Amino acid sequence: MDKKIELITPHHFEIENHFYPKALNSQLHSMVSHFFNLDHDRILKRYSHLNPQIDTNTLNSLLKYPVKHFYWGGADLFYVTTKTGNRRMVVLETNSCPSGQKSMPPRSDSDEHRGYKYLIEESFLPALKKKRLPKGALAVIYDKNYMETSGYAATLADLTGESVYLVPYFNGQEENLFWDNGVLYIQQDRKKPIPVRAALRYVTQKPWNRIPPTNKTFIYNPTLVCLAGGRNKLLANKAYELFNSEISRSGLKINMPETIKDVNKLEIPLWVQKFGGKAVIKIPYSNAGQGVFTITTKDELEEFMSHDYPYDQFIVQSLIGHYNWSSLSSQGTYFHIGTVPNKKGNIYIADLRVMVYSSPQGFYPCAVYARRANSPLEGTLPNNSWSVLGTNLSIKKGENDWDSDTNRLMLMDRKDFNSLGIGIDDLIEAFIQTILTVIAIDKMAENLVNKKGQFRFKLFKSLDNDPSLLNEIKI
Repeated sequence: MDKKIELITPHHFEIENHFYPKALNSQLHSMVSHFFNLDHDRILKRYSHLNPQIDTNTLNSLLKYPVKHFYWGGADLFYVTTKTGNRRMVVLETNSCPSGQKSMPPRSDSDEHRGYKYLIEESFLPALKKKRLPKGALAVIYDKNYMETSGYAATLADLTGESVYLVPYFNGQEENLFWDNGVLYIQQDRKKPIPVRAALRYVTQKPWNRIPPTNKTFIYNPTLVCLAGGRNKLLANKAYELFNSEISRSGLKINMPETIKDVNKLEIPLWVQKFGGKAVIKIPYSNAGQGVFTITTKDELEEFMSHDYPYDQFIVQSLIGHYNWSSLSSQGTYFHIGTVPNKKGNIYIADLRVMVYSSPQGFYPCAVYARRANSPLEGTLPNNSWSVLGTNLSIKKGENDWDSDTNRLMLMDRKDFNSLGIGIDDLIEAFIQTILTVIAIDKMAENLVNKKGQFRFKLFKSLDNDPSLLNEIKI
C-alpha cells in the first residue's frame, strides 16, 4: 500500500470519498433514527421498564461515565437466544479504533459529515481541552481504512480551521513518524520534523510495537487501551469479568460467551472437548477477522493444530451456532436468531457493530451497521464452519494491503434493517452492552498506569505473560 503523507486543508471534505457507494444515497430507517434521537433519560426509562431488576442510579452513572483513556470504541454483538426463548445481545469483542462511519446513512438531509462530525466535535475536540499538550500540529495516523481516516482528517480540518496531517503508519514501515521524549514527530522527507500535539489514531496492526502506551502527544485512543482489551481479547475478557463483579449488585452485566483464558496450544483440544467438540479459538491480539478459528469438527481442529502461530497464548470460547450444533457451556446453550428468511428461505448469521464515543455529557452512539455470513445457517453441520459463522468483511490481500467484502454489509437503511429482525429495544440493549465493555476496558487501562502516568509493565506481564507480545511493546 503506497500511501504518502498528505496535508488536508479545510473545506475539502468530499462526501463521495468517505462513504461506501451503497451508503451515499441510503436513507436511515425510521426506527434507527428514533434510536439515535433518544436522550439518556428516555433510554434509562425504557431499559429499566423492561428490566426492573436493575439499579437505575448505577445505569445512569454509567451512561454519563467520564472515561480517562478509551474515548471511542465499537463492540461486535450477536443476537442470540436459548431453547426457552431467552434473547440477549452477546458481546464478541470490543475494538479500540473501530470502523463504521463509511457505512452509516445520514441522520438528516443536511448531515454531510455524518458520524465523522459527531465524533470529532463532541468527543475528540472536548478531550483536547482537558490536556496539557505540547505545541504542534493535528494529525490522523492510520494503517488501513483510508476511506474513513481521510474522512476524519477532512472533518477535523473543517471544524478547527487548520490543516491536518494524514499520515500512514504501517507496521514495518515507520519512516513517516518517530517519538522523542513522549512527543510524536512527523518526518517528511529531509525537512524539519513537525511535532504533533494531538492525533486521532486508526492504527490497528500491532499498534503497541511503534506507539508507546503513554505519551505527551494526545493519542485518541492510546495504545494503552489496545493492550488493556481494545485489541487484546485475553485482557478484555479479564476486564469484563472484573467489571461484572463490580456492578453485580446493580443487575447489569456484560453478556459474553464462556471463555477459557491463558491457554497454551497443546491444551486447546482439551478445552474444545469441554465445549462438546465445538468452540471458537482466538489469537488474542489479532483483529479484522484474522486469528479467529471456528471449530465444529475433528478435521477443523486437526487443521488448526497443524499450523504454527506467532503468539504463545490463546483463548477458547463457547461457539454459538445453530440450535442443533452449538457449544455446551456452563451458561447453557445459545444459538443464533439470524436474519429474517429471504425469498429462498435462507437465514444468515449476522453481527451488529455499535460504535460509541464519550463526550462531556456521557456516551452516545455514533454509527451502527451489520454484517452477515457468507453461507446460510442450516441444521446440519457445515463442511466449512467459517463460511456460516464468520461475519467480518475485511480481506487481507497482503502485508498492509486490505480489501472489504461489501456484498455482505448490511446498512441501517430502509432496505437492510428490516431483514435483521431486531427492534429499538435490541438497539438500546446493544448500546448499553457496548458502553459496559468500553468502561470495563477503560478501568483496566487505568489500572495499567501508575500515579505518574507511566505504564505498569510488570502488572501487565502478570495479567498476560505472553513473551512474544511482551517483546513487541514499545516502552
